[in-house]
Amino acid sequence: MATDKPQTQPLEFHSKPQKEMQAAASAFYDMVRTRRTVRDFSDQAVPREIIEDCVRAAGTAPSGAHRQPWHFAVISDPELKHKIREGAEEEEREFYESRAPQDWLDALAPLGTDANKPFLEIAPYLIVIFGEKFSKDEENNKQKNYYVSESVGIATGILITALHNAGLATLTHTPAPMKFLNELIGRPATEKPYMILVTGYPAENAEVPAIARKSLAEIASFKGED
Repeated sequence: MATDKPQTQPLEFHSKPQKEMQAAASAFYDMVRTRRTVRDFSDQAVPREIIEDCVRAAGTAPSGAHRQPWHFAVISDPELKHKIREGAEEEEREFYESRAPQDWLDALAPLGTDANKPFLEIAPYLIVIFGEKFSKDEENNKQKNYYVSESVGIATGILITALHNAGLATLTHTPAPMKFLNELIGRPATEKPYMILVTGYPAENAEVPAIARKSLAEIASFKGED
């Protein structure tokens, strides 16, 4: 059976001279290399419009069959943040006390993490990121989504980078299991919570672990002519 030809539109793409490309790539790296995971947040308010634009940026990510299988639940309500902290710390205590193997605890030790998560209440925003196993078409029929984990991962990376570019700090928090978030936030059971992204301004005099990133040679290989 013949299928309708997909609708298309002109591509919006603005090419740049090579020198401008190199300058843009270098400037972007200089900006993003200062990104660090922050655990000490200020309670200073952040305009909602900034968060909205960053979430819009995340929504531009590529996705399997363009199903856009993500939902960003943006939480600023103090009472709900308190409940999320309670649920997360309950799971974290069990993790640190009984579920985590020793090698995992050893790997976390240099970062100074523990089951206490005050940032979940202090930071002005928590963005709980869900992956949608299914979507609904225009006629409300259920349709399967594809490459959900990959699509949500890409969107989350863009969101973290957009928040950093806007001048905000972030922390990725993944208490396990996370199903308690569906009930607290009112999301359907068909959605899988992937993480809590904490964002806001860093606390005054905030510090981060003294760690180094791998070099280009350690993370990439190039096959071909120079």
